[in-house]
Amino acid sequence: MTPRVYLVDDHAMVRSGVRAELGGAVDVVGEAADVAGAVEGIRATVPDVVLLDVHLPGGGGRAVLETLRAELPSVRWLALSVSDAAEDVIAVIRAGARGYVTKSISGPDLRDAVARVADEDVVFSPRLAGFVLDAFAATTPSAPQPEDPATDPGLDLLSAREREVMQLLARGYTYREIGSRLFISVKTVESHASNVLRKLQLSNRNELTRWAATNRLL
Repeated sequence: MTPRVYLVDDHAMVRSGVRAELGGAVDVVGEAADVAGAVEGIRATVPDVVLLDVHLPGGGGRAVLETLRAELPSVRWLALSVSDAAEDVIAVIRAGARGYVTKSISGPDLRDAVARVADEDVVFSPRLAGFVLDAFAATTPSAPQPEDPATDPGLDLLSAREREVMQLLARGYTYREIGSRLFISVKTVESHASNVLRKLQLSNRNELTRWAATNRLL
């Protein structure tokens, strides 16, 4: 059965582009540009899947979820955002979203993500899956919790710039993306990354991600 989809994004051009990418794979039953419009439209249409932007006028995508999730339990929620910040991902997943993909996703992958969420699967963009799972694992009742936000003494060995690089590395950014964000060269990023791993006595980025999640630094 073709999934009935509702689009929520505050940019008309984005909604138009998403419609075009989804094509005939879904039945788009409505769209909205802010929290109030989304709540009203989703209540009226009760779609199978809501494609939901995280940052919206009127309270953000999380506000839409928190308003409607209990009221409309059959609706599945898939966050579609330009942001891949850990705090955005974790907040919307905890609010009830079944997945989170970034706007760099290809058309075929987006169609597949919508179909999977409609079938009650969970979907994440590849770069987000690792740190999301690690972040949630670090906060499960069975896992011992550190009393302080960050207890590893290795953190004190990092400079302010190395901490910035460490957090971006742990979130899955490439060296080029980190350099662009911090206005430093790729070579400088590589140097900082090497220092971070050496000072923390870690072997690779996967270990760094787990370390950052455990110490609540994502």
